[in-house]
Amino acid sequence: MTETSSCPLTDVSDMVVVHRVFRREFRLIPELARAVAPGDTARARVLAGHARMVLTGLHLHHTSEDELLWPKLLERAAPDAALVHRMEDQHSRVEQAIERLGPALDRWEAEARPAVTEEVAAGFDTLRAALIEHLDEEEREILPLAARHVTQAEWSQLGEHGVADMRPRDLPIMFGAVVEEATPEERRAILAVLPAPVRFLLRTVFARRYRRYVSRVRNGR
Repeated sequence: MTETSSCPLTDVSDMVVVHRVFRREFRLIPELARAVAPGDTARARVLAGHARMVLTGLHLHHTSEDELLWPKLLERAAPDAALVHRMEDQHSRVEQAIERLGPALDRWEAEARPAVTEEVAAGFDTLRAALIEHLDEEEREILPLAARHVTQAEWSQLGEHGVADMRPRDLPIMFGAVVEEATPEERRAILAVLPAPVRFLLRTVFARRYRRYVSRVRNGR
């Protein structure tokens, strides 16, 4: 796909909505962690489970880009190869931060000691700093490239790739997290591509499940 004046731009705005979810969750998780009372392993277990789900979502999101987006941009937007390689390096730094959090989360939900609580919160602070740098540059530099050099069908494959590898029980929660960040117009666009029965479930059963889940994670009830 080459850039010409007659080629319509691919709509890549859905990635901005997904990025809002990660910005929100990686801001909230360390705040919620630091509020856990010493020894409250039940609360730590809830938050650790939520954190793992969000971390998995981020990992799958980046894996989709690694496998489906970067190769296309390197082939079709050759003058911007250095930018794409910088994105790959940023992914690597984020992935290293994710890997360091795994053992800390295990210890935290087992003990909820203050020192481990701070280790987890500080680990998410570090991850968030690296991630925000990446998301900012990706939105500023990569998305315009993708809009010009990737077809709409190819772009859709990114989202499908991540969803295919997600645990089925997490899908309604992750979808609810995206809808929470979407404007009414964005929400209509997201729902429009889904079959009618799925839209019905997402607006009713799954919406209620998401509200209960969010209340438990954010409010402890």
